[in-house]
Amino acid sequence: MLTSIRSLPFRRTAHHLHLSRLFTVLAFESSADDTCAAVVTSDRQILSNVVIRQNDLVQRYGGIHPGAAVLAHQANLPLAAKRALAEAKVDLSDVDGIAFTRGPGMGVCLAVTLNAAKTLAAVLNKPIVGVHHMQAHALTALLTTPTHKPNGEPNPAYPRFPYLTLLVSGGHTQIVLAKSVNSFDIMATTLDESIGRTIDKVSRLLQIEWANMSPGSALEKFCLRPEEGILPDMFVPFTPVMPRRLAFSYSALHSHVDRLLDLNGGVENFSFANKLAIARVFQNAAFGQLEEKLGLALVDCEKQDIKVGHLVVSGGVASNMLLRERLNACLKAFPTSSSVEAVFPPVQLCTDNAAMVGWASMPRFLAGNHDEYTINPRSKWSIEDLETEL
Repeated sequence: MLTSIRSLPFRRTAHHLHLSRLFTVLAFESSADDTCAAVVTSDRQILSNVVIRQNDLVQRYGGIHPGAAVLAHQANLPLAAKRALAEAKVDLSDVDGIAFTRGPGMGVCLAVTLNAAKTLAAVLNKPIVGVHHMQAHALTALLTTPTHKPNGEPNPAYPRFPYLTLLVSGGHTQIVLAKSVNSFDIMATTLDESIGRTIDKVSRLLQIEWANMSPGSALEKFCLRPEEGILPDMFVPFTPVMPRRLAFSYSALHSHVDRLLDLNGGVENFSFANKLAIARVFQNAAFGQLEEKLGLALVDCEKQDIKVGHLVVSGGVASNMLLRERLNACLKAFPTSSSVEAVFPPVQLCTDNAAMVGWASMPRFLAGNHDEYTINPRSKWSIEDLETEL
């Protein structure tokens, strides 16, 4: 399906490159359990965006099983690539470059699309660009947010550098200062588990029915049920995590729920109303930590006289509607000299996808800054390294 968005006015500056002609990218993503392919153009059109999920395998194994995930990627990638080209109504001859997620992620999973992209590009004599997964999330809003209003005036919701990025996914929980398309400073990160992984674990602990959803989406839907929740008498409230410290920690929340269930004979001894209340209180605590750390980051920016006007929220957890509401309210209530507006990509582009990978690769393609066909995956890769390495 064609998604057309007003063209992005690049200038030849440190942040942007001049668009001299239309450039079409075929992009792949397989850093975790989603097999993705997309076709994106330099004038901000998403010509196709195919995602094949492995929710059934994740539910069967209680998480991402590397061996099973790799086999599924190998089976799904040819289908995803063929669908992406067909839905975009383009042929391989129309593709100017091939992009893929190089890292960070699960090395064996990253290798599936990396090797496919390198082989395809080498045979067709096309340039390649390996993309940083979190950079792609951080730049998604530049693809999906209109630069101008219908009347031609600049859109105040369009993020402009520098801006803050809250990256919340199964692999990362970070607050990042985005200074340009390839320059990022990590202001806060998790010291143990990510928020996405913790949500998934608690969803499984409470034995919430997934029904072909991800465990995180299942927990969100479960919390929205109309029934009244009743906390069990033995429940001990969650305590603030590292208050006034600009860092995240989510393992304590997961352990809190795990210990509660274990000390009382397992989840089977808790009523539906008990599980519903626990899920809601857990979700509130998880999101409350994001709000508190975001406030600290905003204070830190003010102390350094860094003027940020936008907060871009991306990653799979950003698709949660309650989180969106709470972050919007948090920003409105924050005492700052200038307003900060939250920007959320469409829900389908918050979770892993190849459209964001194609878009993140675009500045390098247009600058003629390509990778060699010999590059390998990088399962660990700090987003701060991009400025000096690219």
